[in-house]
Amino acid sequence: MEGMMRDAFNMQSESFQSFPPNYVASDDYIIGGNTFMETRRSVPDEQPNEEAVKFYTLLAENGGTRRGRGRMLLTDLYNLNSIERVKVTRNSHGQPVGQEARLLAGYLGIIARNANMLPINYESWHNMPDSNKNQALSNIKDRFALEVSDAYIKKALGKKWRDNKRILKKEYFKKPISLEEKLQNVPPGMLRYQWEEAVRFWNSKKGEDHERVGTSSRQKQKFTHTAGSKSFACVAQAEEASSGQKVGRLQLFDITHRKKDGTPMSSEAAEIMEKLKDKKAEYEATASTDSSVNFEDIDNRITNEVLGPERYGRVRFQGSGVNPTQYFGSTSHQYMPSESQSQAKVQRLKDQIVQI
Repeated sequence: MEGMMRDAFNMQSESFQSFPPNYVASDDYIIGGNTFMETRRSVPDEQPNEEAVKFYTLLAENGGTRRGRGRMLLTDLYNLNSIERVKVTRNSHGQPVGQEARLLAGYLGIIARNANMLPINYESWHNMPDSNKNQALSNIKDRFALEVSDAYIKKALGKKWRDNKRILKKEYFKKPISLEEKLQNVPPGMLRYQWEEAVRFWNSKKGEDHERVGTSSRQKQKFTHTAGSKSFACVAQAEEASSGQKVGRLQLFDITHRKKDGTPMSSEAAEIMEKLKDKKAEYEATASTDSSVNFEDIDNRITNEVLGPERYGRVRFQGSGVNPTQYFGSTSHQYMPSESQSQAKVQRLKDQIVQI
């Protein structure tokens, strides 16, 4: 446990639990007084023995803060001093940023896989009882002093909960075996009754319709980003700290859609980059002779012209937790679909809900 800050936790390094990279817990263990069982192997950004922050801020109950330095692991969170929590700051859009944000993301993944706290046998996150969500939120706040909103945390938990269900479904339900064998094929650490209810739903017509809607939606996604487990908010913050300049939407798209060697991640991404670049040049040429052009709004206009109106409740290239009204303010209507398009979209969503 080289580099661990023993004084931060007043513990000996030997007391920290070490997990192998592909660890799957089959026994109960404790997080914040709640016994739970890990349900699958950890994904890369959530591996307790690998996830670390070089610097971290601890907030005491009396309001004092202390900046620590060293390796901070997910397992260390279980051994925090009872009066200290890891402070997670936010950016102007309410998204968590900084090294601590990655630690928070990893811990959210652990909580989302807690079968006792957040059961998988609910059809959707919306069906999950508020009491379960609030219990999870309380557990998180026992370890983190959050500047981000409760709504943001619950939304992030919902995504990780859905991701967990999707992986369990792929690894255990999609195997070419009979229904009875699938019912018996309970993942390590999963509660049997939850698994059986989830399997029966996935095997039903309603479950199949639900899957078709999700598959259709994913197929419309032309490409993914190359930021890995790092959020767009953290990528932007790191770039701004390095360059000393604010990162715009177009620049953030460029950064997060290139490979390590600097080339675009796909031909589709390269095509969009070229279109965005050409439009940028056009607007800047116009702005040099037209004082009415708002430089701060150029990126928004270009994105809208090249890729079309924003998706409902989302802002492109900004990551989760940012909505159009919050980002664009009073001008948000300029970047959203027209009224007729909105009505058609609402009807399609209603039809999908009926199917689900």
